[in-house]
Order: sequence, then C-alpha cells, then structure tokens
Amino acid sequence: MNNKIKQIVLNNEENMIAFRRDLHMHPELQWQEFRTTDQVAKQLDQLGIPYRRTNPTGLIADLKGDKVGKTIALRADMDALPVQELNQDLSYKSTEDGKMHACGHDAHTAMLLTAAKALVEIKSELRGTVRFIFQPSEEIAEGAKEMIAQGAMEGVDHVFGIHIWSQTPSNKISCVVGSTFASADIIQIDFKGQGGHGAMPHDTIDAAVIASSFVMNLQAIVARETDPLDPVVVTIGKMEVGTRYNVIAENARLEGTLRCFNNTTRAKVAKTIEHYAKQTAAIYGGTAEMIYKQGTQPVINDEKSALLVQKTIIESFGEEMLYFERPTTGGEDFSYFQDEAPGSFALVGSGNPEKDTEWAHHHGRFNIDESVMKNGAELYAQFAYNYLNQDEI
Repeated sequence: MNNKIKQIVLNNEENMIAFRRDLHMHPELQWQEFRTTDQVAKQLDQLGIPYRRTNPTGLIADLKGDKVGKTIALRADMDALPVQELNQDLSYKSTEDGKMHACGHDAHTAMLLTAAKALVEIKSELRGTVRFIFQPSEEIAEGAKEMIAQGAMEGVDHVFGIHIWSQTPSNKISCVVGSTFASADIIQIDFKGQGGHGAMPHDTIDAAVIASSFVMNLQAIVARETDPLDPVVVTIGKMEVGTRYNVIAENARLEGTLRCFNNTTRAKVAKTIEHYAKQTAAIYGGTAEMIYKQGTQPVINDEKSALLVQKTIIESFGEEMLYFERPTTGGEDFSYFQDEAPGSFALVGSGNPEKDTEWAHHHGRFNIDESVMKNGAELYAQFAYNYLNQDEI
C-alpha cells in the first residue's frame, strides 16, 4: 500500500463527490457524451496529463512514471441511460427529462479522475505508464470496441476496471477469480405464417400460435440441452404480433437475449435457438428467420490479476473489506479490453439501506452511497501502483 495515495484520495474526496454530482445532473446517452468528455478534459488539463480525444466522444490519457516499465490501463465508462429519474428529493437529480445515470458511470468517471490526481503526485515512484480510458457507450456494448479500434489498448500489458455495485454492501469490494459478468447477446426471430379472417382460421397459418409455442418451448434448451452446472439464461422480452382483434396474424417478431459464461456453450445455444424456431414454425406450416447479434463477451478475471486485486484490497482497507460477490448474468463490454490484455474487474459495494442505495441498476430510484467512492478511487490507484512496481504478474 502507498500511504500517499490514500491521503491524496481522502484530501480530494469532497471534490470527487462534487464532480460526480455535476455529471449526475447532466446525463448524456450513448455517443452523446460531449459535455462529459469536456469536463474530464478540463480536469486532465489541470493535472498536466496528456490525452487525446476519441471520435466522437471519450478520452485516452497516459501518465508516464519516472521509471521505465510496463503499461497498465484503467477504464471508467461515462454514459447514462434513457431512464426517468425518480429520486425527486435529490439536490443533484437529473436535469434531463428521460435521462439518468442509473448505473453509476458518473461515479466511475469521478473515481478514475481522482485516482489520476493521486498517481500524478507519486509519478516519481511509478515504474511504467498508467493509461486512463474514459469510455463512452458502454450501455449498448459499442464503446469498448470502438475505443480499441482507435488505439486504446495499443502497448497495454494489463487492464483493470471497476463497477459500483448496489447488490454488494457498502464498504465491501469484490474481485473474484474467473467468471464475473456473462456474455450478453441479442436475438431477433421473425415468424411468417399466412394471415386471414379471424373467423376462418382453417384458411390461415397463425403466426401468433407459432410464436407462442416457441416461447413456451424455448426454456427446454436451458432445462434439457445444457449442462446444469454451466449457467445459461434465455429471455424473450418483446413480442410483436398481429394487427387487429379479428385478423389472424401473418407475422410475429420476437426479441430477446442470451447470457452465458462459456463461449462454447454460447455458440451451441445460439444454434439450438435457431433450430427450435425453424422447427416450431415448420410444425404449423410457417417459416422462421433469426438475426443474432453478439453483444458483450463474458468477463473472466485473470487469476493472477484478481489475486493481486484481492491482496491490494486487504493491504489498503483491511481483510474485512474483501468480499466475494456471486457472478452476475448482466453484461459488461469491459470484456473486450480483456480480449486484448489480461486483467480483472472489481465491484465496489454501494448497497446501504440507511441511505436507500440498494435499488437495482437501471432503476429510476438507483443512487449510490457516495462515501464508498473513495474506496473505488483508491483501489484504481493502489492497484496500478502495485502492478507497475512488482516484479512479475
């Protein structure tokens, strides 16, 4: 542990919270984070850390230590969600109707900037380079890939990220070895039948019946065609079928998601879903076409990296802070950075019933326990320091 880092973070806690609240009041959706990018740039200018903007939003900044060594990337996402804020009593509630930081990305950005402030002050002790990645558009799983395409991971030896987590208690931090977040893919299935009059069903092929039968049978893939020890979630969240109460539907469109931790299972289940769709349609005389879009990769923490994070947590905050959160089938495009370099992803607990911060992510009542932001900022900085200043990982 570097005591200077801890003290600098504590000295900047008030400013960090103020910066987070400013972002919370001015949420910006995917690829629209122009003000947020400008605010981060102003802070980096004050710190004297060189950076470049990515197109259309986002920044990549490099802090070079006084000693030669490896490069570690620290990532924070910046985008908000199209969610209406329901926390009307907050002094810093969203000023944008229908937009809200309902996932904690405002806190991630503020914490990473505070970590940068700490690392600048100990630059002479750093053996290598810290790259700060301020990423847009995480919520639609496009930002990480675009940042990588624009050079965010060039020359990077290791990558580390943090997510505020309302399901984990405040003043607990988790970084498990292995599976953390699942892949998150999008499924669209179009069924085609033959429409007609609702009073003459014998002359039709009812797309509503085809789609309904498919939805009812779909879970057999999870229950009977996958290993019960290999978690899989298949959800159909949207169904559009029919035009009028007395018209047999000719077309039906279903949209859903597939979540897995294993890419082999992922490919198998995707193929099986398409098979079920086509065979179900064929039973009734219709047809089916599936469009499958890969969203995020599973987030699988590298063993050596996660163990170093755990060691950093214990040394910096005490063993009582270390927590082992269960994997979630939520998705995170941090996974694409891990395709480029080994690394890990930590969850900083923010669930506090006394502060009403246990609401689920993406809910209109979501908020964070701001007292834990110092934990996230310090972990960013302490881990970077530990990684660069050890002999091997």
